[in-house]
Amino acid sequence: MDTTDGNKSNGISFAQDEKQAKKGISLTRSFTGQSNLSESAKSISSTLMQKMKLVKRKKEEVVRVEGPPYHTMELATVAQLVKSNLEDGLSDAEVEERCKVQGYNELEGEGGVNPFKLLFKQFFNILVLILIVAMAVSFAFKDWVEGGVIAAIMILNAGVGFAQEYKAERTMESLRQMASPTTTVIRGGEQKVISTRELVTGDLIVMKSGDVVGADCRVIDSFNMDVDEALLTGESVPVSKSNEVIEGELCPLGDRINMCYSSTTLTKGRGKAIVTAISMDTEIGKIAKRLLDGSDSSRTPLQRSLDHMAVALLIVAIVSLIIVFGANKFQNIDDQVILYAISTAIAVIPEGLIAVVTLTQAFGVHAMAKSNALVRRMAALEMLGAVTNVCSDKTGTLTQSKMVLTRLWRPDEGFCKVTGLGFSIDGNVVAEQDDNQLDTSALSEGFQQLVQNAALCNMSELRKDKEGDNYHGIGDPTEIALQVFAHKMLMGKPALEENGWKVLCEFPFDSTIKRMSVITENKDKKRVAFLKGATERVLGCCVGIQTKDGIQSMNQDSLEALVLPKVEDLARGGLRVLSLAARPIKTDGIVDYNTFKRDEIEQDMIFLGLVGIYDPPRIESKGAVEKCHKAGITVHMLTGDHVATATAIAREVAILPADYGLSKDPADQSLSVGKLVMPATEFDQLTEEEIDAMPELPLVIARCSPDTKVKMIEALHRRKKISGMTGDGVNDSPSLKESDIGIAMGQNGSDVAKQAADIVLVDDNFSTIVSAIEEGRRVFANISRFVVHMVSVNVAEVTPLLLGLIFKDNLGQSVFPLSPIQILFNNVVTSAPPAMALGLEPVHPRQMLVPPRDNNESLFCRSNVVDILYYGIMMGLICLADFCYVIFTWGGGNFGENCNLHYDENCYWVYRARGCLFATMTVLLLIHGYTCRDLKHPAYSFKVVFGKQNWYLHGAVLFGFAIMFIALYVPVLNTQVFRHEGITIEWVVVFISTIVYMILAEGWKYLRRKTILGRL
Repeated sequence: MDTTDGNKSNGISFAQDEKQAKKGISLTRSFTGQSNLSESAKSISSTLMQKMKLVKRKKEEVVRVEGPPYHTMELATVAQLVKSNLEDGLSDAEVEERCKVQGYNELEGEGGVNPFKLLFKQFFNILVLILIVAMAVSFAFKDWVEGGVIAAIMILNAGVGFAQEYKAERTMESLRQMASPTTTVIRGGEQKVISTRELVTGDLIVMKSGDVVGADCRVIDSFNMDVDEALLTGESVPVSKSNEVIEGELCPLGDRINMCYSSTTLTKGRGKAIVTAISMDTEIGKIAKRLLDGSDSSRTPLQRSLDHMAVALLIVAIVSLIIVFGANKFQNIDDQVILYAISTAIAVIPEGLIAVVTLTQAFGVHAMAKSNALVRRMAALEMLGAVTNVCSDKTGTLTQSKMVLTRLWRPDEGFCKVTGLGFSIDGNVVAEQDDNQLDTSALSEGFQQLVQNAALCNMSELRKDKEGDNYHGIGDPTEIALQVFAHKMLMGKPALEENGWKVLCEFPFDSTIKRMSVITENKDKKRVAFLKGATERVLGCCVGIQTKDGIQSMNQDSLEALVLPKVEDLARGGLRVLSLAARPIKTDGIVDYNTFKRDEIEQDMIFLGLVGIYDPPRIESKGAVEKCHKAGITVHMLTGDHVATATAIAREVAILPADYGLSKDPADQSLSVGKLVMPATEFDQLTEEEIDAMPELPLVIARCSPDTKVKMIEALHRRKKISGMTGDGVNDSPSLKESDIGIAMGQNGSDVAKQAADIVLVDDNFSTIVSAIEEGRRVFANISRFVVHMVSVNVAEVTPLLLGLIFKDNLGQSVFPLSPIQILFNNVVTSAPPAMALGLEPVHPRQMLVPPRDNNESLFCRSNVVDILYYGIMMGLICLADFCYVIFTWGGGNFGENCNLHYDENCYWVYRARGCLFATMTVLLLIHGYTCRDLKHPAYSFKVVFGKQNWYLHGAVLFGFAIMFIALYVPVLNTQVFRHEGITIEWVVVFISTIVYMILAEGWKYLRRKTILGRL
């Protein structure tokens, strides 16, 4: 293939250091000697992203289809398809015409949140609509106090909901911010710089180190060009690019080494490419489109439960109205009858429930924030408690995203393991054959040369942080790992330079030959060449091995027979394997880049050994995964890395069995029917029916594309599972949005992932997910408790109101056992604080030792409904009995006249009876809060009384008692607003009623534990 197309135009040239390797490029990732997203490149990328502000535009919807597989085509074919010239690019006329057809190279968005629409949404709720009707009726009959109280309650509910939901942010903005603002192109044979948004298909773009790729493109020429594609593929190591044809249309994105993708970053080298896709047709555009197409309309079980409750309560309210009107024979329905009916309807509605649910979730959000988990959407909080499967990315999520050398092999010393993780220079080398630690002052000559190679044939730096004792690396992640290893052996580059070593010249890493070399000089003026790279390329340069006894000559066949089995052993552990070699250089003159040809140096080398490097798992990941298993949660790893690496990491963090994949007998692995590990190329070709027929879904899927992850989430949904997806890159965004709970990384995560996620982990710690799930379980359990509390209070209020229809005053009007303000006061002021305190109940010790709750489990399951009806009717009957006792025993059964609206001496005992009922109702609903802490076990046992306390509940009860006395005894407020009188001797009745309630409540719990009632 001609690899020089377009090099002559405008003096542009791309040097070729070495002959091209044979065609038929391997699909395995090659080691890149110097490439990484350096600090400078990162800062450039960050600055560009911050300055980029693309304008949202409207355009006609276009049906987009998958583009041709450009990676499988010759350059001439690609140029023909996009109608361009590989030397001169497009003319200005062609660009203008294409821009009219294709539009600008920018991502489309939905715009921001509409605050007015969001505010209107707060009132579009059945419960609120009932309150609006009640408020309107109250104002219509000039009951300003009642109408004002109802209005205040609605404003409170709407304010709380609006304040929480307004935090939602636009999903697409950060995607647009990630585009490169300018791009160098060749148009009409001339090189120019244009805005990235002006790119069209067929443009020739020129790229250099630090550039952000502006569009998807096919590589024409590359010179040591490495691209960081972590945001798209999750791969932590930059990819070396080539212009060679890749066979196979189904080749994963990460292996299409002749393609560059929009928003990825060149970390090294330079190159030229032809644009094949722009805007929403790019790979990042497809992700953006999936995010836009994703629906957020599905409602969580909690939301559905509240919807069902609202409908049920609406029906009860309507039935109550009919009963009230029916009791009056649908005749003479005057103001008082209507007010009584409205009061009954109000009693049905738990006015404070929406606010309490929202605030309880907000408290849960605050608790999670202290545990380093930020909740972006409160609806996701309760879903956490039902999560059955967590699909996790590998790089940066389960792993540290820091390459580290963990194992090595020397020809005569065997395998050694290297301790220490990350950039820490604390660590030792231990011989695996006898577990003896190697003494750094007594290393063999071959081992010393291996460490010197790691330190000197290395362009990275290891620097100590200005604050603290930690270190950070500058350079390629793989080279940093080698430099850290050298520092552990007390032979880092700075130490060697202080001891007289210096690098005279360097032959940089070349992706075509997959190796690099340096010529060094020690304090004795002896010169040594060090070589490192891919094993198959290094062995071809070697003529022997370095042993303890000296150099042993070997031919190529013997070398391969000795070394390659060791390479397989290291690779089986998921390690990236490099080979190191050295040779003395006999020369006395000045040595620089022009002194020797590269081929002259990289021959007659002596093989020193193998090193295995990988991205280690986080220390806490294994414990977090094991906690998930104990909680009945299955963890899956979906990664862009290779199968061997993914399998090794999955074993280490307990996603896979500890011995999975280690057997050399293929028959042993065939026993795992259903395959615990699958490559994405295999998983993607399965139909939905084939996936659904699998006994279990794979625990590890390697070489994932965004569609693979979404396909996995969809498969889980078809199995009625609740899925949580963790991730940090742009490639994770569609699956984060598609999953029930999207969990993004806060430190290393892209803005896109954070925008698409429901929860962001501030510390990028997988174990924080366990805390989040635990908090989610706690929140849902607590919401269930206070729903039982609040709704049973409503039933307790409706019971005396409906039964009290038999009470008529001297004019034949129905008499309110409870006034409307009393009802609203108990529902909102007195009942809400204990309910909210129940929402703050601490975590149960066995919270994470039980399986996730059923996704279909409702707040109004049969058990909760039975409890609501029992406690509500029981409390209502007790309160009604107190009302009857006072009015008939001490009041002589005199109901006065028009006592619903006015107060005079004829209404004295009606007001006293209401006061007694109000006091009893208030005390019972406050004590009921303790009952609802545990709906099956005693509320007043020794263990409970002296165990962990809910001080919020104690405070809420004290507040309730204090406010009750104010409502009872403050003049004017009691008679003109609450329509009751203060009580005296009636407190005896209240006390007896409280004892009766406690006996009946504890008796009910005993029956629920010991009899068939427990099955309800």
